[in-house]
Amino acid sequence: MSERDHRDFRQVMGSLAGGVTVISCRVNGQDHAMTATAVTSVSLSPPLILVCVARAARFWEAISSADHWAVSVLAGQAEPHAAWLATPGRPLVAQLDQVPHHRSAAGCALLDDALGWVECRTHSQTQVGDHDIVVGEVMNATMGDGTDPLIYWRSHYRGASEVRSDAPGDRYS
Repeated sequence: MSERDHRDFRQVMGSLAGGVTVISCRVNGQDHAMTATAVTSVSLSPPLILVCVARAARFWEAISSADHWAVSVLAGQAEPHAAWLATPGRPLVAQLDQVPHHRSAAGCALLDDALGWVECRTHSQTQVGDHDIVVGEVMNATMGDGTDPLIYWRSHYRGASEVRSDAPGDRYS
């Protein structure tokens, strides 16, 4: 692919709005977390989800050695937390000190500003290109109280309530 093709590919994929999550795990008493939009349901029976993690990311080593990990599906008001946990090179120690959270049964951080949480045990991990696809067996799923999801679209975070509803497809409903 040419440099232009790479740029165009990024722009096209950036046009695909994605729900924003934070993936977290705890390894040797240290919290690890990253913001992710590459999360999806894989199977209902058994319940499986997947997350894509860049092999160059610091989080890759953590999730590769963790027994359990968790997904917080972020609410619209969690944008500052999503941006912070997506910041490359942020300090590892105390990275969650300013992020309101509680603990899962397995000890993973679950962000308070979330629509729901999923706790997983790693089912499989496969290298694909410069990322790994990490498939998690869902151990627990809990709904929160929020109704406004945080989305990422064209390199910006937005609460779903901020998205305009005058798209051409909406004219015919």
